[in-house]
Amino acid sequence: MSGEGKLVCVTGGSGYIASWLIKYLLHSSYTVNTTVRDFLNDPKKNAHLLALDGAKERLHLFKADLLEQGSFDAAVHGCEGVFHTASPVLFSVAEPQTELIDPALKGTLNVLRSCAKVPSIKKVIITSSFASILLNGKPLGPDVIVDETWFSDPDVCREHKLWYALSKTLAEQAAWKFAKENQIELITIHPVFVIGPLLQPTLNGSVKMILKLINGAEEYLDDYYRSVDVRDVAYAHIQALEISSAAGRYCLIESDVHYSEILKIVHQLYPTLQLPQKSGTEIGSAYKVSKDKAKTLGIDFIPLELSLKDTIESLKEKGLFTI
Repeated sequence: MSGEGKLVCVTGGSGYIASWLIKYLLHSSYTVNTTVRDFLNDPKKNAHLLALDGAKERLHLFKADLLEQGSFDAAVHGCEGVFHTASPVLFSVAEPQTELIDPALKGTLNVLRSCAKVPSIKKVIITSSFASILLNGKPLGPDVIVDETWFSDPDVCREHKLWYALSKTLAEQAAWKFAKENQIELITIHPVFVIGPLLQPTLNGSVKMILKLINGAEEYLDDYYRSVDVRDVAYAHIQALEISSAAGRYCLIESDVHYSEILKIVHQLYPTLQLPQKSGTEIGSAYKVSKDKAKTLGIDFIPLELSLKDTIESLKEKGLFTI
């Protein structure tokens, strides 16, 4: 991968996936414009980006707001690829419309409107979620294989009050419609739960679940934990830009194990940790997720054991957890 002389934009640069994406882009010699909500008032939030190798020479920060039309114009100007990762990841909200749906849906359209004005942009890659694939009311079981042909149904999301899933589903639907109408080459990336080391100083939702599990939880979920490493997710975004035949939607998953298996692995890695012994109520179902399309991006997935170890070590380093 060599991005020498190439300019790309990453929205929401201080986020979990975006931070790794910027790190890899800089490592591959790309020049990167990234948008942040407020870098003047909260420099700590972005200090980890400015400390990356190559940042001094090739990283440019822009202020942009998802809800403000035109605020991404400057950041995408002259780019050949745009990675739209900025979208709130919240699993518990008081006001779903204002906290999740508006930023995801209106934000995606505002970014795409800015992209539509720039003829040099070859591809737009959106960080979506597995949540916009799975929830369509079809029965799930061990013999079911979920793949990129599945689309979540907004009515099913509403019925179950799954607001994060609804926000990602509506944003994706709107993106495909806009891309078609405006001849934009769009790719959407759909990771399951993302784990792995944190570059950003704050704790994100998917890693919080691991922290909760190892930090005094009384019980674990009677459910399946489907995960992928953040470094593989970042790499998949770049491959989606660089491989000319890459198109459409991509599910990203490395492992698909029961929570009890996660605890076994963590216990082997950290035998002194007090881990939950009993499971709570059953909430999940067994099904498989296809890796076939993801493999066409040339990803050699980081194994779960290593992802878990690196996640826990990263939580320790950041002082979010002590053993």
